[in-house]
Amino acid sequence: MFHCYTNRRTQVLQDFLGKEYKPSKSKLETIVNTFKVKYDFTMTDFLRKSMEKSLQSRNGHLDLFVRFLHGLCLESNQRILGDLLGQTHYSPETIPKVIENLKKMNTINISPERSINIFHCLTELKDQSVHQQIQEFLKSKTREKELSEIQCSALAYILQMSEEVLDELDLEKYNTSKEGKLRLIPAVRNCRTARFGDCHLSETHWEVVASALKTNPSHMVVLDLSSNLYLEEPGIKKLCSGLESPHCRLDKLKLDNCALPDVRCSLLVSALRSNPSLLTKLDLGGNDVKDLTMENLCGYLESPKCRLETLKLRFSHLSDVSCSSLVSALKSNPSHLRKLTLGGNRLQDSGMKDLCGFLQSPDCKLEDLELKRCELTEISCSSLVSALKSNPFHLKKLAMSSNPLHDSGVEFLCVFLRSPDCRLEDLRLRDCRLSEISCSSLVSALTSNNSRLRKLDLSGNNLEDSAVEDLFGLVDDLMSV
Repeated sequence: MFHCYTNRRTQVLQDFLGKEYKPSKSKLETIVNTFKVKYDFTMTDFLRKSMEKSLQSRNGHLDLFVRFLHGLCLESNQRILGDLLGQTHYSPETIPKVIENLKKMNTINISPERSINIFHCLTELKDQSVHQQIQEFLKSKTREKELSEIQCSALAYILQMSEEVLDELDLEKYNTSKEGKLRLIPAVRNCRTARFGDCHLSETHWEVVASALKTNPSHMVVLDLSSNLYLEEPGIKKLCSGLESPHCRLDKLKLDNCALPDVRCSLLVSALRSNPSLLTKLDLGGNDVKDLTMENLCGYLESPKCRLETLKLRFSHLSDVSCSSLVSALKSNPSHLRKLTLGGNRLQDSGMKDLCGFLQSPDCKLEDLELKRCELTEISCSSLVSALKSNPFHLKKLAMSSNPLHDSGVEFLCVFLRSPDCRLEDLRLRDCRLSEISCSSLVSALTSNNSRLRKLDLSGNNLEDSAVEDLFGLVDDLMSV
């Protein structure tokens, strides 16, 4: 291709670069007598269009080609190849112009791995400015310096090739543009924790994340993809291929607030089901967990190899029927789960009754239960207390805020708090329509027993001054323990 350029074989250049290739407008009408060609194709045009064509490649088959092509621009390399290149005379401003074009190259909707090749082409041109800037950035104690897009590509390459595994890659911690953050994604192959929240990743980005999970050995143990809305099915399938890999070592997966419909959410859970010993923490909150997803989720939880310790399903559109299926699955394999979050679902009293069946299991070791905004009433409190009294030794945190429990519901909870076997350390009852009667009952229950409680949230309730005075007395007692 370089030989064709130097010999002005324009048709070959046109065939390679495509119909959209146009010579420099400033020289459109120039007659170059030496080559007897109507158009003068400048070297900068030729290299720019070649790079743009390589960036469009999905598999990178032109990456090395454009690197070598840029290297041929240097006079030192031309001397080595001698007469093979033909005539290569061009303006001394060409190399600086090519470098400037590379640094300003538009890579929107381009794979971040292709973008890294721009950095390699700069290296071929002996331009070390970007590399030196990144070395200074890595040596600095702060990360406040704004990074250009080409600097992000260089940083991604350096982090990816480093012998030291990066503890955390959090795109929000880098001061750069949205496109710059996306260029950092290839560094995911050499990090333990990846946080890509609210990044609107495309299919090409998901392919990079999946390849990091498939790498042998894979270093990543935490993957945070929170708030990535409009996740399309092709991207989900790429991610699933990584989760199904035998080399995947992921311990924690966060996919909360992605607004995934049931079909796509089901694909993810199905992938986890094929590799059940993988995770200890799973967050699917804010997604549509309905029939398909719940079926796969229950199959995953029932697997004897499942070792999930934390399951979060906040605002997941669970019904009391879904809750019944979920509880049935948890009862069949209850020993690992330590934290269960079901807030924001319409469980109501019937769903709570099913959940209590799980809490009563002698193998249940749940320590943290979150049931905010579940439309529970004092009936639920009665069922809950009955279950906890039969297995009181493990629960340390209970959150039931924003449920209409009323004073009668708290009376039931006080029965549990008075139990000498109660281990509760954190109780959240915000906005539960309580009055000073509830506060008085709680203070009485907590002072009548050597309570372990250290956190109590009663905000948003109509307690009045007398109840607050009782609480101050309770705080004094707890502080003296």
